[in-house]
This record gives sequence, structure tokens and C-alpha cells, in this order.
Amino acid sequence: MMRKPVIGVMGPGESATEIDIKNAYKLGKLIAKENWILLTGGRNVGVMDAANKGAKEAGGLTIGILPSNHTKNVSDAVDIAILTDVGNARNNINVLSSDLIVACGIGLGTVSEIALGLKNRKPVILLSQHQESQQFFKNLSPNLTFIAVDTEQIITLIKEILKKVK
Repeated sequence: MMRKPVIGVMGPGESATEIDIKNAYKLGKLIAKENWILLTGGRNVGVMDAANKGAKEAGGLTIGILPSNHTKNVSDAVDIAILTDVGNARNNINVLSSDLIVACGIGLGTVSEIALGLKNRKPVILLSQHQESQQFFKNLSPNLTFIAVDTEQIITLIKEILKKVK
């Protein structure tokens, strides 16, 4: 039996837009329907919370990598909360523990996760209306940066990427 793929969904917390939240929820649901494991930053805000809720609704398994040493701010939809007590350094744990990264929206933490992903040779799929950031990362790492226009395209891209890395 092969290990289930771990799909890291990263995105803004408090600064997430309505579109980011809607996309993250739908993405979490689709990831669960594929029987993949969802990994997020685990908090009860923004993209993290929405993706976890979508995955839970579809019966998926969710992992949250928390920046703190307590579960006070963990999403109710996280099955496995991993407490790190390392603050933003947990972004590296998020990336290294994922088979690939989906950036849903853009924020400073998300930018660091995208950069860490690319630096560690992880495929990164960008779903954002922010074309400047898409072009920036595509220029830095054209072979590992993928651009998606919607959540269905992300699932197609993930399947293609996973075939190549097996």
C-alpha cells in the first residue's frame, strides 16, 4: 500500500479575502474526495480554517501545524494538531511535510511558504488574483511553479504532478 499524498494548502489567515475563503473551502472538499491528506497552518482563521472545514465536510483527514504550544486557536476541523512552539518557523515544517503546496491567496506568510517550497524543490500551485506575485514566482522557478484559475484545475494539476513524482 502506498502512502497517501499530503497536500499543503497555504494562504492568508486574518487577511484572507472572501474569494480566498470560498476557494479554500472548495479545495479542502475536493482534496478529501480524492482521499488525499490535507495539511494547513491549523489555525481557526482564513484559508486554514476554510480548507479544513471543506475537507472535514467531505470526510477527509486534516493535519494542522500550529505555530504555538497550545490548541487555543486551532480550527475545530483539524484532526491532528501538531504543536510546534516555533512561531513562523513552522512554515518550513508545513512545506517539508507536504508533497506539494497550493497557495490559495497571498499574504506575507504565504509568500514565505511559497519561497520555502520552491527552495526545497516542492511543486507549488498558485491560485490568486495577484498576477504580479504569480509572475514573480514563475520567473524564479518556472519548472516548479504552476498557475491555476480555479479549484478544479488545481485537482487536475495535482494529479499530473503526483504521477511525475512517484
